[in-house]
Amino acid sequence: MNKTINFSLQRRAGILTYKPHNLSRLAMAIAALSGYFLSAIPAQAAFNIPTESGINPIPVSSPLCINGVCATEFTAKMLMFEEFGLKNMSSSPATPMSLPQPVENPTDPTAVCKNAPDGAALDYFLKEDLYPAPTRATDETLANAWETQVRACVGLSDQTPTPGDARPAGEWFAHQRWEDFPAQAYFQSAQAGARVNGGMRDKRQLHEYKVGEFAPNKDGVCGAPDSGLYCLPGNTTAGIEIKMHPNLPVQKPNSVWTFDGTLPPKLLMARYGETLLFRHYNALPIDVAANNGFGMHTISTHEHNGHNPAESDGFMHAYSYPGQFYDYHWPMVLAGHDSINTGATDLRTGAPDGHGGITQVPGDWHETMSTHWFHDHMLDYTAQNVYKGNAAMMNYYSAIDRGREPENLDQANGNDKPGYACHYANPTAANLCLPSGTGLDWGNRDYDVNLVIADKAWDKNGQLKFNIFNTDGYLGDRITVNWVYKPYLDVRARRYRFRILDGSVSRYFKIAVVDETGKVVPSYMVANDGNLMQHTVPFPNAASAEGAWPEQGIAERYDMVIDFKGMEGKKLYLVNLLEHVSGLGPNRVVALADVISGRYKADGKNGDPGVGKFLEFRVKSYSGTDMSMNPADYVEGKKQMIPLNRPTTQELQAAVHRTFEFGRSSGTDATPWTIKTDGAGGLSADPHRISAAPNLPANPTDLGKPEIWHIKLGGLGWSHPVHIHFEEGQILYRGGKAPPPWEKYARKDVYRIGPLADSTASVDMAIRFREFAGTYVEHCHNTQHEDKAMLLRWDIQRPGQTIAIPTPMPEWDGVKYDPSILLPTAKIGDVAAKKAFKLP
Repeated sequence: MNKTINFSLQRRAGILTYKPHNLSRLAMAIAALSGYFLSAIPAQAAFNIPTESGINPIPVSSPLCINGVCATEFTAKMLMFEEFGLKNMSSSPATPMSLPQPVENPTDPTAVCKNAPDGAALDYFLKEDLYPAPTRATDETLANAWETQVRACVGLSDQTPTPGDARPAGEWFAHQRWEDFPAQAYFQSAQAGARVNGGMRDKRQLHEYKVGEFAPNKDGVCGAPDSGLYCLPGNTTAGIEIKMHPNLPVQKPNSVWTFDGTLPPKLLMARYGETLLFRHYNALPIDVAANNGFGMHTISTHEHNGHNPAESDGFMHAYSYPGQFYDYHWPMVLAGHDSINTGATDLRTGAPDGHGGITQVPGDWHETMSTHWFHDHMLDYTAQNVYKGNAAMMNYYSAIDRGREPENLDQANGNDKPGYACHYANPTAANLCLPSGTGLDWGNRDYDVNLVIADKAWDKNGQLKFNIFNTDGYLGDRITVNWVYKPYLDVRARRYRFRILDGSVSRYFKIAVVDETGKVVPSYMVANDGNLMQHTVPFPNAASAEGAWPEQGIAERYDMVIDFKGMEGKKLYLVNLLEHVSGLGPNRVVALADVISGRYKADGKNGDPGVGKFLEFRVKSYSGTDMSMNPADYVEGKKQMIPLNRPTTQELQAAVHRTFEFGRSSGTDATPWTIKTDGAGGLSADPHRISAAPNLPANPTDLGKPEIWHIKLGGLGWSHPVHIHFEEGQILYRGGKAPPPWEKYARKDVYRIGPLADSTASVDMAIRFREFAGTYVEHCHNTQHEDKAMLLRWDIQRPGQTIAIPTPMPEWDGVKYDPSILLPTAKIGDVAAKKAFKLP
């Protein structure tokens, strides 16, 4: 039977507790405490952007002029990502330290409930060694670092425990294969309110602001003709404030919550074979209402889409409270680690060793991944928390995707160091030599640039705003790149790789690259959802409208190569052609000619303000020789990058089938979005309910049995980018037909369904599970849909497992467990769908 649980704010034994799932009353309570009230608005707007609520909403544009100072497009320099930086794990005991206390105010005893730690104190703490040492199971001896303040602010008795380690206790959430994959390196960060960057991570950048385009000239000067394009004055991020534009106000600590509480946005640089430990501290306000009207101070972090154990995947109901930490254990192994290339003899399954060589690792090289991100996954609050700043990017580096070009043809041919040899020159070499740079052994970012594109909105004071009452989806009216409103980026006249993430709540993009005349500039897709493809796909092409890239849904990543050679002194632009009217999904593709000419009025009244140019490239001269891979050599019919390792026909014939239909059946006003599983009725999110329960292989050395999942659109008035955690899938059919070129040879973790041509109403895909077990989720990545409540839980179970993993129920006084339940088809899947399906 299905267990229905209401979500309400209540007191029990002096403890502030939560029960999932209906959040409408909690949202109203937070809004009332924060002074954020819904108002009746008298007239109807065709474009509800930025999204307002009410029967007849009138959107209020985000002001570009505040206090007489104006922000104009393409006048702000884009921020380059700042690396977290890794430290090696140490066997020596670290100096005992604790998360700094929230700042107190002698005249206001409640200030400690609303404040964050002092920025300098937080920097000092985060740069020190990891303490206490991580453990396989939760350390139940640790108290909350803010124990005294929590008791006072929340109203806990002296006898009530206040644990510091947020991970659910016991074996269910103990780190899997802790001994098999001991942590070799770590990083730690604190989710915190906006503050000035103190430069704490300067020395942890691989380039150290000394190499390539990040270096000053020989006189130590940035901005000179002979200095690097991305050099920072003083070689430091110190002094960078959180602003959407230099002429807009600084964001307040309760408006924006980022990793470290700072910008630039953060980037994790990781190598296969180097197991990582991420300690994520929660340094958000103890007072749930100290949030400028939106955002929840409890957080869970999902590494999207890592091949990671479930307890480190960011389950929506395993989260931390302020003053706690959660340790995530990311093994950094290839799928197939236990069954393919177990002796680590294939040079393609490896990682940079730091000296031009390759450290070989087990697993299937066809499963190599490249561009990831991680973000909040708190039940019912993912949209608000991610929008507020809980998102970072992650680059995976491997023998194939080393982030290193050759310096000359000898290196490309393999006459120097084996890791620098290029596949295009030496077919036995693993390194594809994608655009990157040459100054470092791996991870060069001179010509390999991360871009997170997201729509935002702000109030009359310039502070980030959000509509917590909307259920259709939230749209902002200002497009940002790396948190900067319509910036510019200097580039050299050579090839670049752009790792592009749609980091919005509800906005899709369809992006064209154009020159100053509006003519489409050729480009190539090399990776889809962070996975290098079998073949590159050139744009423009006959399959994609307006010469633009495919529709890009929320959380999808496209790695694109653009060649700026011969364009010195010119400007190019990224242009969005996808119109929205509301957050339900994209409405139509606008003709590029109409956007460029100005016939399309993107003013919020006659058109979507998110349509149009949003990033300007300014092309500078390049004196070097571009030795990066030419993507034209890897199109269909030519060389291959990473061929798909397709399941055999016999495997697909034996596969379990599952059907998931995303719509509004049986939804409520507060939580309208539901998922039908295997032909049954629509269900809203419940962390207790297990909708699918595939098994790990009985023998760990087996490949694991593939399954076929059918993802369907339940209605035509909306779109859903559906994300499946943990494993990559291969699309068999899109809309009942063969997938388009950019999906034909791709592995995916987000599957768009919708009424527009690039999405279609159905996707049939094959997926395989191995190595790790536990609790994962599947959901719409329009995160307002996810939160309202288009999300389901699915578990990978071990052979012979008879008891489902219980559901963690975190509270200030610790994590308790509730029983979990399985849907009737959780083990057998959709038998009718299996009978009806025809293999391609």
